[in-house]
Amino acid sequence: MTDIEKPYLLFLADAENPTLAKTALGVRDWAREDCVGQLRLTPSTLDIGLPDLSPSEAAARGARSLLIGIASVGGQLPAAWQGVLLEALEAGLDIVSGMHIRLETFPALAEAAARLGRTLHNVRHSETAFPIATGRKRTGRRALMVGTDCALGKKYTALALTQAMRARGIDATFRATGQTGIMISGRGIAIDAVVADFIAGAAETLSPDAAPDHWDVIEGQGALFHPAYAGVTLGLLHGSQPDALVLCHDPVRTETSFFPGYPLPTIEAAISAYLPHAQRTNPAARFVGISLNTSALDEDAALRALEDASARTGLPAFDPLRFGIEAAVDEILAGPIQAAVAAA
Repeated sequence: MTDIEKPYLLFLADAENPTLAKTALGVRDWAREDCVGQLRLTPSTLDIGLPDLSPSEAAARGARSLLIGIASVGGQLPAAWQGVLLEALEAGLDIVSGMHIRLETFPALAEAAARLGRTLHNVRHSETAFPIATGRKRTGRRALMVGTDCALGKKYTALALTQAMRARGIDATFRATGQTGIMISGRGIAIDAVVADFIAGAAETLSPDAAPDHWDVIEGQGALFHPAYAGVTLGLLHGSQPDALVLCHDPVRTETSFFPGYPLPTIEAAISAYLPHAQRTNPAARFVGISLNTSALDEDAALRALEDASARTGLPAFDPLRFGIEAAVDEILAGPIQAAVAAA
C-alpha cells in the first residue's frame, strides 16, 4: 500500500474556486493536525486558513511532503508548478499527487527526486502486484461504506464513523480506497486503478488479519447500480468481507450523476441488492445504518428525510456532517440484527 510521509504543505497553486481545491479542503478538514501550512502562487488564490509558507519554511516546521491539493487542467503540470515542486524537492520534501499523469513523466522532477533521494507519490497508481483474492475469512471486523451512486459521502461517512468509534474507545482504522482518502490517512490503495482481476485481492490486502475486536472502516467506491463503475464496487465488496455495511444516499438525487436516464434505486432496493453480494464472502454481513447527504436540504427537510429512511428500513439514519453518527456506532455494537427489507 502507498505510505506517505506527513505532515504536509498543501499546494494550492493559483486556484480561486473551492471546487478545484476539494482535495486540499478534504485533507485540511479531516487531517488538520497533519497540515503545516499552505503554498499559494498568487494573492487571489483561495485561502484555506493555514499559514502561508515556502517549501523551506514548511520543512523547517517539520513538513515531510508537499501535497498537490488541486487538479491541474488537462492533467498537465504548468511550468510555474514545476518550479515550485523542484523547490520543494530541494527543501527535502516528497511530492504527493493525485493526478492521472505520473510525476516521473516530467524529466526534471524525476532527475531531482533521484538525485535528492526524495519520493514522488502518484496515489492514483500503484507499483504493487496484488494477488488474486483468496476468499479466506480474516480475523478482525470490517465496516464498508456502499452507495446508490458515486460522490455522495462514502469517504466522509467512513471518516466520521472511524472518529466516532475511536471516541468510544473502539480500536478502529480508516482504510482509504481513493486518492483523497489516501492523502488524509497517509496510506491506502486507489482501488479504481487496480486491474479488474485483482480488485478483490487488493481489498483483502487493504484490510488484513487483525485483533478480534479491531474494526477496519473501509471507504467505498462507485455503486453496484452505476453503468460505468459497478465493477470496482463488486470487487471491493467481495474482498472487504464486511461485517457491517452503511448505505450512503443523496435523497434529492434521482438519476446517476452524469448518466441521465439511469434512475437511482430506492434505499430498500439498494439494501436488497448489496446484501447477497456481501454475504457471498461473509454470511454474517448486515446493514447497520443509512447515511444521507442532506446538504441540499434545510434542517426541517433533512430531519424528515432521515425519519423517513429510518422508518422504511428499520435502521438508524443520519447525516454524519450535520446530525452525528452515534446511532450507527450503537448499531454496530448491538450485534447482528437484520432489517426486514434486507430479506426482501
